[in-house]
Amino acid sequence: MGFMEHIRRQAFFKRTLHKTAIAAFMGFVAACVHPELVHAQPIRIEATTTSMDWNAVALGGGHVFVAGPRWTEFSGPAVGLLTKSRKIESFPDADWNGWKPGRNATHRFVSVNALHVAPDGTLWVVDTGTPSFGGPPVPGGAKLVRIDPATGHVLRIYPLGPEIAQAGSYIDDIRFNGTHAYLTDAGKMALIVLDIETGQARRVLENDVSTRARAERPIIMDGHVVENKPHRPLLVNVDPLEVSPDGKWLYFGPLEGPWSQVPTVLLDDPNVSSADVSAAVQPWADLPPIGGSVMDAAGNLYFTNLKDSSVYRRDISGKITRLISDPRLHWADAPCLAPDGRLWLPIAQLDRLPLFHQGQSYIQQPFLLVSIDPHVTQTRDKP
Repeated sequence: MGFMEHIRRQAFFKRTLHKTAIAAFMGFVAACVHPELVHAQPIRIEATTTSMDWNAVALGGGHVFVAGPRWTEFSGPAVGLLTKSRKIESFPDADWNGWKPGRNATHRFVSVNALHVAPDGTLWVVDTGTPSFGGPPVPGGAKLVRIDPATGHVLRIYPLGPEIAQAGSYIDDIRFNGTHAYLTDAGKMALIVLDIETGQARRVLENDVSTRARAERPIIMDGHVVENKPHRPLLVNVDPLEVSPDGKWLYFGPLEGPWSQVPTVLLDDPNVSSADVSAAVQPWADLPPIGGSVMDAAGNLYFTNLKDSSVYRRDISGKITRLISDPRLHWADAPCLAPDGRLWLPIAQLDRLPLFHQGQSYIQQPFLLVSIDPHVTQTRDKP
């Protein structure tokens, strides 16, 4: 090797070493400044569809179930079973999903808003009975249907008569506590307490400040207030609810927040007056407008923040951590914790429906059903 060649090679090695050192240093800086780039939360797409606007998912009996309300005007079933090939089949059968105006509604789904697997493993379907958004329940339409998820056998139907599902009611979601179930009426602002054994239901906290949506807390998405009609913000009364792991408290609130808490022992006793129940309500958490929530056995609350297309966790100390932010999570609705610990989320895009845009659709097809690992943290921001 000549002297000049030796010099050139030394210079080349120095330049290469310098660039490598700079790249390593910049990578270190990027990791320090943007930890989410290193610990990014992956989204797993579990299924897609163009035939139904799903806003509910439940996993039970080794199966995945999805549902969506009729007023979204999609052609899919009210309740669907996802096959292994991720096609949607009517569940429990086509007749249950075959309601049309004029047909008997007592043994058919009219408009399903929620699915939930009870502690005993049975699947519960919440039928609002309201085929149009804001419309009255049809006779026999509002009900709860308890089903064996493994066989599709309907175990019991709990009718919600006109004294429970009233004109203007929108029976929204359900949670369980021993021999009682609690439901929210997002239309006529009340909690509903169901005795699972007798089938008797009653309304509590009707038109209470804790169940009523507040106009000063609008739903903001894509930088705009979601409107029910021009210049009329969409207000959703008491909607999300959860039961504490020890069963002593019910947490609830309007979709727009804030959340309150009330002792379940008062809800379960029909002899406690409405005034006494109302007086026992306490503030719990000042949460933003959410699409849905789920609470784990440790008392961690997972919820979807509509404003920033994110999923957050609120731990038992009240600390709130953002798990993921992704534009694909646009109006991620009621989440569900799978047996393997993953968090499943149906992406409903409800605010993009023609109903909220003077007949024009902004839906981005297909609709996604996704899952995330709730133990992976992307960032640590408060909503």
